[in-house]
Amino acid sequence: MSEQKAKFAELQTAIDKHKEEKGALMPVLQAAQGIFGCVPMDVQEYIAEALDTTLSEVYGVATFYSQFSLQPKGKYVIGVCMGTACYVRGAQKVLDRVEKELNAETGATTKDGQFTIQSTRCLGACGLAPVMMINDEVFGRLTEDEIPGILDKYKI
Repeated sequence: MSEQKAKFAELQTAIDKHKEEKGALMPVLQAAQGIFGCVPMDVQEYIAEALDTTLSEVYGVATFYSQFSLQPKGKYVIGVCMGTACYVRGAQKVLDRVEKELNAETGATTKDGQFTIQSTRCLGACGLAPVMMINDEVFGRLTEDEIPGILDKYKI
């Protein structure tokens, strides 16, 4: 069995487990995100058909909640806080430098699949503004000049 077929078989198991539950779409989407690493259109179509719902409903839920991604994310997900405190303390310059260093735009994953750049809202560390997270590691009181050294720690 191909890897892709095995993933869809695993998804079908999750669908079978939750299909009769009220609100089955959320746990099925969570399972899909875990299995595929994202919820691409072919997976959304499969879920819609299997749960006897519309593709627009599946898509609406998948795009509403930030826990779901429609495209694969990199090994390292970089979130630069653009909340008010971070923004007024230079978060845009930090984000611009991340994009420049990785040669990728916000919302994109680098060509090597290592980094995904995201602009986020408040990360709850306003006293450390501007703040950036790489996966679960927090970097605060950043300047744009610190970005290359931080990113070097994560590069292959």
